[in-house]
Amino acid sequence: MSSLSVIVITKNEERNIAECLDSVHWAQEIVVVDGGSVDKTLELARNYTQKVYVKPWEGYAASKNFALQQCTGEWILWLDADERITRELGEEVQSVTGQQSTPFAAYEMPRRAFFLGRWIRHSGWYPGYVTRLFKRGSARFSDHKVHEKLEFDGKLGRLRFDLLHYTDPNLWHYFDKFNRYTTLAADEMAERQTTFRISQLIVRPMWVFVRMYFIKMGFMDGIQGFILSVLSGCYVFTKYAKLWELSSDTKRSKA
Repeated sequence: MSSLSVIVITKNEERNIAECLDSVHWAQEIVVVDGGSVDKTLELARNYTQKVYVKPWEGYAASKNFALQQCTGEWILWLDADERITRELGEEVQSVTGQQSTPFAAYEMPRRAFFLGRWIRHSGWYPGYVTRLFKRGSARFSDHKVHEKLEFDGKLGRLRFDLLHYTDPNLWHYFDKFNRYTTLAADEMAERQTTFRISQLIVRPMWVFVRMYFIKMGFMDGIQGFILSVLSGCYVFTKYAKLWELSSDTKRSKA
């Protein structure tokens, strides 16, 4: 049977880490890379594995690529601390990794998000396939500052059962991420020399709302679907507003 390593990146995740790691207690190896937690994250993580590394924060991709280097399993399962593997998905993962051979280098799985107290089943968020299981040595994480992607060589397979994502228990948590992620996204666009256009502030946020709430039937997700659609439009607006600010600062510095 092939061995499986699980990687998790953490920072101040004492609310999530125990349930996350408990959901993969059956894995042959668990690797946790921490970006400098000041809560009980490290203490709780060491209840499940001795392979806990504290590494100065250099970004999401750098931390995950470092975690990959510490793995010894033939297969890698990547999780965020606020995600959980269900019993059904765990059995499916073990079945795939236990095969002597497979035509696929990586597998994607449907992800179901729990947002403000409700499972989101529409809004363009579900099934929200994410690639999380892959063969060691065939993949690495892209250098994007936010929403980094897994790059791999070979064919992509698909698993059946849901990965659970406990994304935002309250709006304070959402906006804490909102500010960090929009700044990282704007920084990345500026580094890639993306040209700011006023239409990005007017058209794109409105289209995101219309697409999520009406086309993707966000109205079926109740008040949470409406809030999610509005906030997603605000996310796009803020991302491009910060790009405008960076572009203006650059122009002023050159003047």
